[in-house]
Amino acid sequence: MEVLWAADGPQTAREVQEALADRDLATTTVLTVLGRLERKQLVTRTRDGRAHHYQPVASREDHVAELMRDALDAAPDRGAALARFLGSIPDDERAALRDLLG
Repeated sequence: MEVLWAADGPQTAREVQEALADRDLATTTVLTVLGRLERKQLVTRTRDGRAHHYQPVASREDHVAELMRDALDAAPDRGAALARFLGSIPDDERAALRDLLG
């Protein structure tokens, strides 16, 4: 996902593999992971000639926000979970949240 989020546009499996060259991944491995991401509806795939191009369904920020909502939904006491979260972040981030809410 990091490679797709950092890209300027849709990427082929080969382009994703090249971006991950330091990991020495087989093309089949990259295709398997991209296929799983597509089944989880995190990426979309479009055909262009013989190649498929992959792109994220949502931005990184939207994805993180969804994960945060999921975590809150799993908490039996949302208020307590939010209070613990706010107590765990630095003062400048708490101030930024206050500004956003204000």
